[in-house]
Amino acid sequence: MANHRKQTKTLLSLSKRQWLKIAATASAATLLVCGVATANHFGTHNQSPVTSYSATDSNALSVSRGEDRTDLRGGKGAVYVTVKIGGKNRAVVGTHFTDVKSVLDQGDITLEPGDIVSPGLKTKVNESTVITIDRADSGVETSESPIGFNTVKKETSALPRGQEKVETEGQEGVMETTSLITKAGKKKISSNVFTSFVKKAPVDKVVLVGTGSTGSTSTADSLGTTVPVGEMQQWAHDYLLSNGGTEDDFSATVYIISHESGWRINAQNPSGAYGLPQALPGSKMSSAGADWATNYQTQLKWFWSYCAKYGGVQGAYQYWLVHHNY
Repeated sequence: MANHRKQTKTLLSLSKRQWLKIAATASAATLLVCGVATANHFGTHNQSPVTSYSATDSNALSVSRGEDRTDLRGGKGAVYVTVKIGGKNRAVVGTHFTDVKSVLDQGDITLEPGDIVSPGLKTKVNESTVITIDRADSGVETSESPIGFNTVKKETSALPRGQEKVETEGQEGVMETTSLITKAGKKKISSNVFTSFVKKAPVDKVVLVGTGSTGSTSTADSLGTTVPVGEMQQWAHDYLLSNGGTEDDFSATVYIISHESGWRINAQNPSGAYGLPQALPGSKMSSAGADWATNYQTQLKWFWSYCAKYGGVQGAYQYWLVHHNY
C-alpha cells in the first residue's frame, strides 16, 4: 500500500531564512489585531446608549443631512424621524420605519382622545418626514354676536296723513356667549354653550306715520305696528292675530323677548334662566310641551300663558318697563 502522508519539517530543521519569514508574519499579525482593537475603542468610547427621549424636549437629537443613514425599510442602522407634539420637537430613533404609525409605535407615543395626527397614520415616511400631533385642549371662549332691531310704526296726528318721520334710529344689540370648547391645534372639536345672554338690548327703529292735519301734536297710545323679522317673529305675529291677539300684543312680545334673550332659543343666563322667555328654571316650560328646550313655538306659548298673571302680554310689557323683568 502506498504511503500518502507528507513529510513534516520540525523547528530544528528550518533554515535561517525560513525563521526570518515566520517572525515577520507574526509581527504583522500583532499590529493588525492591535489596530482593530484601537479602532473599536475610538468608535464606541464617546457614544452613550440612547434609551429614551422626552416627548416635549425642544433639544431633541438632530442629525446632519450629510450623515450616512441606512434605508428606512430594512437596514440595520438607526434612523431618526421628527415628531412635533404640542409645538415641541422630538426625534424618534428606530429601525424598519414604514409608516407614521410605526414611528409612533417605536417611539412609544400614545395618542390621546381628540389628538390630530398629520400626516395620517398610514402615510409612508422617509428621512424628511415631520409628524405633527396637535393635542386636544379645553378652555372657555367668549364671543359676541349682533341682535337685530325691529322697525316699529306708530301713528300720530302730529304729521299730515301719509307722511312718515323717523323718530328713533334703530341700533343692534349685543349677545354675549360663553362656550366650553375643546380644540386640537386650530381645529375646534366641540363647543357647548355655557351662558348666552343679552349684553346690550337692541333699540327699535321708530317711524311715525301721520294721520292728522298740519299743526296737530297728539300721538296715539298704541304700542305701534312692529314689522316681523325672521321665521320666529313671523310665526309669533301670525299666531297671535289668529288667536285673538293684536298688533300691540305682538309689539309687546317682541320688546320683551328681544330684551330677555335676543330671540335665541338656547339663551341661558348665568342664573339658569333659559330660552326665549328666560324661564327660571327652563324646565318650567315643559308644561307647554316636552320639546321646550329646542322648540321656539313651545317656548312662546308658555311665555304668553305666563304673562296672564299680568293680565296679558301688554301688562307684562308695562311691568318690564318699570322693573326690567317680568
